Amino acid sequence: MSSVKTRRDVLGTSALRPDGPAKVKGEFDFTSDLHADNMLWGATLRSPHPYARIVSIDASSALKIKGVEAVVTSEDVPGQLTYGLISSDQPVFAKDFVRYMGEPIAAVVADHPETCRRALDAIVVNFEVLTPLTNPEDSLNQSVPSIHPDGNVIRNQKIVSGDITATGPIVVEGDYVIGMQDQAFLGTESALAIPDADRKGVEVFVATQWLHEDQKQMAACLNLPEEKVRLTLGGVGGAFGAREDISLQVHTALLALHVGRPVKMQYGREESFFGHVHRHPARVWMRHHATAEGKIVKIEARFLFDGGAYASTSSAVLINGITHTQGPYKCANAIVDGYAVRTNNPPCGAMRGFGVVQACFAHEGQMDKIATAAGISPVEVRLLNAMETGDALITGQIVESVAPVARCIRETAALPMPDPLSPNAHELDLPGGSGLTAQPHNIVRGVGWGVSIKNIMYSEGFDDYSTARCTVIDGKVTVKFATSEVGQGFVVLAPQIARSVLGLDDVVCDTIDTNIGSAGSTSASRQTWMSGGAVDGACRMVRERIFEKVAAENGLNPLSLVIEDTDIVDSMGTFRIPVLQAVQGSVFSEEFEHHHRATEDLDDDGQGNCHVAFAFVAHRAVVDVDPELGLVKVVQVATAQDIGVALNPLSVTGQIEGGIAQGLGLAVMEEIIVQDGKVRNPSFTDYLLPTALDAPNVVASFVEEYEPQAPLGAKGVGEPPCISVTPAIVAAIRNAVGKDIPRCPVRPQDICL
Repeated sequence: MSSVKTRRDVLGTSALRPDGPAKVKGEFDFTSDLHADNMLWGATLRSPHPYARIVSIDASSALKIKGVEAVVTSEDVPGQLTYGLISSDQPVFAKDFVRYMGEPIAAVVADHPETCRRALDAIVVNFEVLTPLTNPEDSLNQSVPSIHPDGNVIRNQKIVSGDITATGPIVVEGDYVIGMQDQAFLGTESALAIPDADRKGVEVFVATQWLHEDQKQMAACLNLPEEKVRLTLGGVGGAFGAREDISLQVHTALLALHVGRPVKMQYGREESFFGHVHRHPARVWMRHHATAEGKIVKIEARFLFDGGAYASTSSAVLINGITHTQGPYKCANAIVDGYAVRTNNPPCGAMRGFGVVQACFAHEGQMDKIATAAGISPVEVRLLNAMETGDALITGQIVESVAPVARCIRETAALPMPDPLSPNAHELDLPGGSGLTAQPHNIVRGVGWGVSIKNIMYSEGFDDYSTARCTVIDGKVTVKFATSEVGQGFVVLAPQIARSVLGLDDVVCDTIDTNIGSAGSTSASRQTWMSGGAVDGACRMVRERIFEKVAAENGLNPLSLVIEDTDIVDSMGTFRIPVLQAVQGSVFSEEFEHHHRATEDLDDDGQGNCHVAFAFVAHRAVVDVDPELGLVKVVQVATAQDIGVALNPLSVTGQIEGGIAQGLGLAVMEEIIVQDGKVRNPSFTDYLLPTALDAPNVVASFVEEYEPQAPLGAKGVGEPPCISVTPAIVAAIRNAVGKDIPRCPVRPQDICL
């Protein structure tokens, strides 16, 4: 009877998170849990007005409060006065004008958070209140005064493709509105800054998505060399794009350097709503021309994204939106015009699937209108137009990625439907839930579809790369990277890669900090491809060194050696030795920088290979609606997602379920209400989030087709789930009530009135 060796946690297995037990037990150190000896607290003074001129700032009363160490304003910023991800247009502290409600004006440092609060209340700021620019359409009017030195229009981009005079017997159009959504991560912003003894450098522990980008922007504002601003990733309680932009990083470091003591800053929930960017609210007009059978002939579209007061990633959001106008469908002819503008509304930037979420809501509404006009089903119209590998986008770019669009649609359609609503259904299974506001006999069920395409990684010529190091000492493997772990599970995947490549089980992740080259941002569904590729490359280089050592010691050809399970084997002979034995007493260390293929900017007509790769997904939503009360219960979401290969099936499932919950929120409940530039619901009391009671039954199918362009054959899975589930849910509501609902989130009055 032969024994079979079993190994855990290699690629393809559902490895468990190393940080999971501590989080479940409440023992995990989030950034907000950090503490340092002799630590002070910092806090930010924010504008109550969306637009005003600052006449004067008087901090004298605040400085008299016992325990207050300092108050800093724009006058105390030693370096560059502004920062920004793409355009450095946002002040560290407002100087002459405040341009949105919540903009930082000053910061205090004191011995206790309560002392900070009293100090903030004591600072006197005299404002000349101005009329805010809040309608993004007005930002396009050249006669409207500019609210920013860089102008009101952040970017305008057109796409002109094929025959713009083409038409068809079916013409459908719609004007679609998408509300402002918050990332609503559970762990609010927090940072701890510890100055060097000579105050010529600082170490910052922070929850962020991109350590090296923060380092670059902070160093410029602090007037320090980048190597003197050392960042370590603190425990992160979610991100979803909101931690790409700097929030309290510069303020915390500036205060620490100013007083020469460690300083901690932490936002409460209300301040968090003002302290980070949100999903762009948008208005999208589309007109589709199609044949009588329902095949798309031409698309016309206009996009208007409200970027708020500062640019953040608005130009990239715009490009993602307009280049995904056609969705995952064939289309030869198009004319698209897109704008991203400044207003005195809160700044907007990255949020899961940015730009594509807005485009998908519009193009999926259009697909249903084409189906109705052609007399075919929502499934048939999507299959008729489904994109394939080798098709061209309206930008002229050829889709080289595996594009199993039709398979995603068919596999989703084949997934089982939920049981009909029982006449004796429990109240928690009804719209309205425990309030018992709906009765089963009033409920109407609807089914809706959504299908999407999502670009993966950064676009338009961005030199994207990720760095990783692999070190093996006496059989113990350490992988080092600056990849921000924000909950997506890279700290699970990296050891899986190392175990699979090296045949060694003892793998740990080193501290995530700036003591290695950049890993880029944990966004754009890029880290599996980019940082996974970097870890894979570094481990393969170490494996080559191990093979060279074994070959030299045993008179073998290193090119003939392979790893089978935990043994090194000569594929040309009978040699076999355990990897652990081969590496004892030795040290191997290699660093690898992984780049993807080049991309390019769009030209004036919106033509160019601006994206790297694409992923696809289909969603079918089943909803129960009470048409009289305007209440909705999302019963089921079925999905088949193009994932390349499942490197960790459990993680993939978690990403799919989490993304669907976020898309559900945008569909029926989540919206930041802004009136005259003022946020009216900056709390989880008034900003509604899905709970476990709102979660639908998710039925998922993995569409696994190896992606040859990807280093591990896998595509990022984090963003696609939240893109087309929103239009699928809204389409199901339309199907239930028979109304054209052109906005999300859907409100009760959109159903009833």
